[in-house]
Amino acid sequence: MSDSDTPDDTNSRPELGTTRFNLFTGYQTLKQREQSFKVNETACVHCGFFSESGGFTISNEDKSYMETCKSVVSTCAFGGGDDLYQPIGMTDASLEKVCYVAFWDEITLATQQEQGHIVNKDGFIGKWRIVIVKNLPFRDQRLNGKIPKMLPHRLFPNARYSIWVDSKSQFRRDPMGVFEALLWRSNSMFAISEHGARSSVYDEAKAVVKKNKATPQEVEVQITQYHHDGLPEEKRFNGKKALNEASVIVREHNPVTNLFTCLWFNEVVRFTSRDQLSFPYVLWRLKVLKNINMFPVCTRKDLVNSMGHIRKAKPLG
Repeated sequence: MSDSDTPDDTNSRPELGTTRFNLFTGYQTLKQREQSFKVNETACVHCGFFSESGGFTISNEDKSYMETCKSVVSTCAFGGGDDLYQPIGMTDASLEKVCYVAFWDEITLATQQEQGHIVNKDGFIGKWRIVIVKNLPFRDQRLNGKIPKMLPHRLFPNARYSIWVDSKSQFRRDPMGVFEALLWRSNSMFAISEHGARSSVYDEAKAVVKKNKATPQEVEVQITQYHHDGLPEEKRFNGKKALNEASVIVREHNPVTNLFTCLWFNEVVRFTSRDQLSFPYVLWRLKVLKNINMFPVCTRKDLVNSMGHIRKAKPLG
């Protein structure tokens, strides 16, 4: 699986205002998008980190630390967003086996320092290793946040398991126990919560517009494409809700889940950053991801304390 191809369709270039593809993502054409859903023994897909000059720059010291992680719990706050909540409920054994990594940009670092939250000489605040990211590739901070959320296999090349926790939440369970309960016991590769309010992608699209989470034009382009591709209007896939809530993601890193999250990331770059809209579509298109645990909302609430968003992230200039 390679990072990207040379751009061959000028209509996909961001300077024309049609997509947000750039030197970080590569310039995926619609033809390449279609090919990426066809699973073969070898695959060439876009998956971020297209160019060394594309952004999301991490120090060599932090990269070396991240390469040591075999299992990881991660979160991020960009643009001076949410505060950092210390994880609770873990065992001493998990603390020895699991990395806790929080990705910040320089704006968040300055905001936290003003509040007296200082990174120690080893790079930690409490249990969290703070990784400072420079040269974020997108103006939209929500989209920058999708990089550690969806592409942990690119950031932690030697990790086999990961748990993503949104910055608005405090993780409150032992990670090894979470892997056992949500992955190993059910023989699953990927675990994510069902949506608490809605079941249909098309209903979610209406809600996104109503709540001003994306413009009507953006949503219309995305939903029109999904209609064209044949995404059904069923509210359940394989007995589970078709819609997810992605504030907590538990996954095994393997070729299938890596491919899945690469395709998911490409959808939020091409269309809206509302990942609830694209997740069911990618799950429907990529038939090979069958071992997925769509756990109920009550399980998600048991995994985290939801604190809510503290402050609005600042967009990049």
